[in-house]
Amino acid sequence: MDLSNLKPAKGSVRTNKRLGRGEGSTRGGTATKGHKGQKSRSGYSRTAGFEGGQMPLQRRVPKYGFKNVNRKSYKGINIDALQGLAEKSGITEIDIQTLVNAGFASRNDLVKILGGGTLEAKLEVRAHAFSASAQEAIEKSGGTAVKI
Repeated sequence: MDLSNLKPAKGSVRTNKRLGRGEGSTRGGTATKGHKGQKSRSGYSRTAGFEGGQMPLQRRVPKYGFKNVNRKSYKGINIDALQGLAEKSGITEIDIQTLVNAGFASRNDLVKILGGGTLEAKLEVRAHAFSASAQEAIEKSGGTAVKI
C-alpha cells in the first residue's frame, strides 16, 4: 500500500451536493434553479402535455368515434395451421397451451379458430371461439370443437 492507493472509507464522502444551504456551499442563493420564473418557485410541477398556458394539443385535436370498453379481441388461427401443427408434432388434442408452446398465440390471448385452409387430421380442439366454417371443418374430419 502507498499514497496512490488511498481512498476514503465507504460511505464517508457525500456524492450528492446539498442545494440551498448558503453561499459557502457554492450552491446557495438560487440553488441551481436560475433566476425568477415559474420553474424556480417551490412546489412547481407541470402536467404532461403542458404548453405554457396555450391550449394543449390533445385538447385542440377533435375527438370522434367510439371505443367499446367491453370489446373482446381474438387472436385468429386458421385450421391449416392446426393441420401443420398436428402433422409436425403428431398430436390429436390442441388446446391453448399447445398453441402457446408452438408460438401461435401468447399466454393471455383469446384464441379464435378460423376456417382458412383444409383439415384432414382428426383433432380435438379447445379454444375460446370458432368460426362456423372452422367448426364444420373440424367436425367433418371426425374431430370435436370445444369452447372454453
